[in-house]
Amino acid sequence: MQRYCVFCEIVARRSPAEILYESDNVIAIRNVLRWVPIMFLVMPKEHRLQSELWEDLGEVGVVARELGKEHCPRGFRLLSNFGYDAMQSQEHAHVHVLGGTFLGEYVS
Repeated sequence: MQRYCVFCEIVARRSPAEILYESDNVIAIRNVLRWVPIMFLVMPKEHRLQSELWEDLGEVGVVARELGKEHCPRGFRLLSNFGYDAMQSQEHAHVHVLGGTFLGEYVS
């Protein structure tokens, strides 16, 4: 028996989310966390682990890149957390798309 997964609940439309993109295999949603002005999550609809996703990003990688280019034309960051110490809060594989601001210190 699978544990509760909020992302699976979003895919099944049992939990709300602002959907930015959807295909047969991939969904992209606006993250409820707002660490930066633009923060999306792109994930496979099928429940997979981060390590399984990163063996072949496939359509998830394409969608993350395209949404990043569309919403953050000056630049964006793709990020995934692996494990508790990296602040991974959801087991369901996903990629963060971050942007809308300068994402680091300027070093000359």
